[in-house]
Amino acid sequence: MKLQTIEYYFREVIISMIRNRWMSFASIGTVAVSLFILGVFLILVMNMTKMAASLESQVQISAYLNDHISKEERDDIERMTRDLRTVSAVEYVPKESAMKILQDRLGDNKKILDALGESNPLPNSFLVTVTSADYVKSTADAIADLYGVEEVKYGQDVASNLFNLTHLVRVFGAILSVILAVATIFIIANTIRLTVFARRKEIAIMKYVGATDWFIRIPFILEGIGLGIIGGILSAFALRNFYSAMETKIYTTLAFFPMVEQYPFMNYLTISLIGAGIFVGILGSTVSLKRFLQV
Repeated sequence: MKLQTIEYYFREVIISMIRNRWMSFASIGTVAVSLFILGVFLILVMNMTKMAASLESQVQISAYLNDHISKEERDDIERMTRDLRTVSAVEYVPKESAMKILQDRLGDNKKILDALGESNPLPNSFLVTVTSADYVKSTADAIADLYGVEEVKYGQDVASNLFNLTHLVRVFGAILSVILAVATIFIIANTIRLTVFARRKEIAIMKYVGATDWFIRIPFILEGIGLGIIGGILSAFALRNFYSAMETKIYTTLAFFPMVEQYPFMNYLTISLIGAGIFVGILGSTVSLKRFLQV
């Protein structure tokens, strides 16, 4: 392609955007708003997914030991538990520490334990962390079969409901993301189609004087790319400020809420939004031109 032709294309894009500035503003605004809404939803889905993963990672197995086992047998239980490939950490909790933890949890009500006197009915135990929430039940069953383990608990009912909830969050979020992305593409493509429709006479004249389809198509595609890039940048800028404000607000009130770190997450989202803007700009221009090129 000649340099002169490239200069012509870019000159036509600039002239077209200035001449049809109101339609250009409408297209940019539609791209920016649509991508902003999509970006907000993706931010919410990503943070919900991280919260679900954080809750899952906090599910631990408590293995309560028989009071009559020896230290060597206890060490064997710890060793065999650590050897399980699904286990990431094992912590021994002696009954004295368990009693102290219980007293701390009871707070002002710890006086109810005074009736026990010097006796401590709590067993020694191991606190086991697994590599993935999917392995909690199978790991608990394996530990329960070890000699000297009296009972294994991991809040079976609570954990089951939690895993079902987090799975639902991920599936529901993925489905809604796809639906919203398709709706965004549809809205933007139709907005760009209006821009092309407003210039249908110009396209027809160019066809009548012998211009090829690609000679007509390229300036429109470049214009669609330009509109998409500007819309993507505007939506990314707005989202960065939105996420920063949301992060500050949440950390002020809920300091331990597990949010996705702003960087590099927002950098990836910015690149994705600009890329999405370019994609819908090309798609909208190409689809819209197809009808008007049939002269």
